[in-house]
Amino acid sequence: MSEQDSLAEKLKDPDYTPPMAQAIPLGLQHLLAMFVGNITPAIIIAGAAGFGYGSNSPDFHNLIYLIQVSMLFAGVATLFQTIGFGPVGARLPIVQGTSFAFVPIIIPIVAGKGVDAMAIVTGGVLVGGLFHAMLAPIVGRIRFALPPLVTGLVVTMIGLYLIKVGIQYSAGGVPAIGTEEYGSLLNWSVAVLVVIVTIAVKFLTRGMTSASAILIGMIAGYVVAWAMGMVSFANVGKAAYFAIPNPFHFGVDFTIASVIGFCLMSFISAIETVGDVSGVTKAGADREATADEIKGATFADGLGSAFAGLFGSLPNTSFSQNVGVIALTGMMSRGVVTICAIFLILAGFVPKIGALITTIPIEVLGGSIIVMFGMIVSAGISLLSEVKWNRRNMIIFAISISIGLGLQQEPGALQHVNSTVKVFLTSGLLPAAFIAIFLNLLIPDKD
Repeated sequence: MSEQDSLAEKLKDPDYTPPMAQAIPLGLQHLLAMFVGNITPAIIIAGAAGFGYGSNSPDFHNLIYLIQVSMLFAGVATLFQTIGFGPVGARLPIVQGTSFAFVPIIIPIVAGKGVDAMAIVTGGVLVGGLFHAMLAPIVGRIRFALPPLVTGLVVTMIGLYLIKVGIQYSAGGVPAIGTEEYGSLLNWSVAVLVVIVTIAVKFLTRGMTSASAILIGMIAGYVVAWAMGMVSFANVGKAAYFAIPNPFHFGVDFTIASVIGFCLMSFISAIETVGDVSGVTKAGADREATADEIKGATFADGLGSAFAGLFGSLPNTSFSQNVGVIALTGMMSRGVVTICAIFLILAGFVPKIGALITTIPIEVLGGSIIVMFGMIVSAGISLLSEVKWNRRNMIIFAISISIGLGLQQEPGALQHVNSTVKVFLTSGLLPAAFIAIFLNLLIPDKD
């Protein structure tokens, strides 16, 4: 075997770790690819609850805490995957991060209710994570229920639900609605700059620079916003240099709506993890994932979420963008991704990093979110392109998206519905997903 062939075999081996001079930059590449996406759900949830950007809430420090634990437990869950223990973990280079998929479920639970509502979220994350882990032994056998027609619809619905957030943030954020500041030329100029720089970097550069386009776009927007006096460092000075997250930071409360909603969403998230594991092995080693790898990854996904929930964090899932990094670098090393996890964990113990992130103007976040959530819609449409668009599938898709989007956009139509059921239905995502699953299993495919 030639030296070149030997190196090619090493790159396909998850147990191979390159020298630290190469491994550390490769680990940072994974960190850069997932960083913005990992902290964004925390920012959105805090904003929806009323203690986020621009709220002037005395509970604003809880946003810093949410960002801190989002980093910390993404790192911990990633270690569950790369190192593992017992049946837990795929022992593959799978990066975990805070899941966007649960945001449409969480927003109706916390909307306008302040930090107190986070106790209900904690209860949902705990139960949903444990339920997710319980799916590990059977997840391979339930994939038939979620063909591209269903998964594509779900991913598209997530993006469509969240696009509104990007527009609101770009215009100045929810607290600014009704004021002269909302939708001002200054706000939109900063947001549009982020979009333009992101597009330019994405298509005019190559390699990891291109893969980090959203982060670079945010940095450009941040610099311009700082020059315009839109950046405040007041919260950074108040934040500690080191802090250990405390168990049940927000308390814990279990409601039927949150428990059922998180469990149903965990079912879909488990299938997403199966797809990412398959993507990693195909991109990095040109092979299919084994049954043990899929089972271990699902265990790690669920237990990682439940463990995060113990400390008031949000659910974790495997990050698809990091599958792209593996395809880009050709490096299958789980040791490299372990380095990424260590960076995340270290950052999670430093509240000042979370506080520094909160100095990013909401308009800068808005520009990046427009791109991110638009890409989620694009990913969903890409999955839907695999569907055979016969009359059966068109009807299933039409009914599912009409009811899902319709209930999401007009929640007042459910004013006489039980409050627990209303949380499910107004998410849009759950009714659309389960109508699609039910009809896909019920209606025979004859044409």
